[in-house]
Amino acid sequence: MNIAVLYRETSVTEKLVKEQFINIAKSNAVSILPYNINALDQKARDLFIQEFAAAAGKHNVKLLLHSIARGNLKPLVKNEKKFAYPAGDENGEGAEKSAGEVYDVLSADDIQLTSYAMSTSLLDWTRALLKADLFNHDGRVLGLTSEGAHKYWEGYAAVSIAKASLESLAMYMAVEFSAYGLKTNIIQAGITETASFKLIPRSEKLVEMNTKRNPLGRMTKPEDVSGVIYLLCTNEAFWINGAIIHADGGEHCR
Repeated sequence: MNIAVLYRETSVTEKLVKEQFINIAKSNAVSILPYNINALDQKARDLFIQEFAAAAGKHNVKLLLHSIARGNLKPLVKNEKKFAYPAGDENGEGAEKSAGEVYDVLSADDIQLTSYAMSTSLLDWTRALLKADLFNHDGRVLGLTSEGAHKYWEGYAAVSIAKASLESLAMYMAVEFSAYGLKTNIIQAGITETASFKLIPRSEKLVEMNTKRNPLGRMTKPEDVSGVIYLLCTNEAFWINGAIIHADGGEHCR
């Protein structure tokens, strides 16, 4: 077993996703173990750890990649004169309202849910893998942040707070988990047209703006980011710890 993928799909789309996993595994001569579970649920996490440990054995996890796209996209205050933005998660729930309607404002509970999903759940997963003795002696922990953690994007407040929290968390994890051989880093990917990104209010404007300002003249692609993830898992990258790596073609320079 080479890769375990935890994802969340409906029964309608799960078959297609599993077929994609099979094709990827065949074309790359690897084994993929798929788990359609709620990665934020403790019982689901405990069950996964138990099953995964039986399949993979101890000390065989080289990389824990944390990338959970679940959060709230709401304004801090109501402003009926402007476009009112919907709340949405990775499944698009709550994003069906039309322009002109007034939406709920961001609550403390919204921020807490988003922050746990996109930030502090990484700590729970890292501890769980450590407790089960699953990490390799030279393990890597990677999280994904975005430019929205440092710049204003409309409707992005909860996610921005979560991403800023993730960056701080990773710094502390880089120090305190180093005793276990773990190197913790964060990748700030350039704007990439994913399903989750398209839920961001006026995302098409971000696409237009960032295509123009990227020194390499195009948007970031998923394979651009996966290449950096691979590099950070190599033996040559073992001394990189506690860093925020920009994988954006220089987009952040402008």
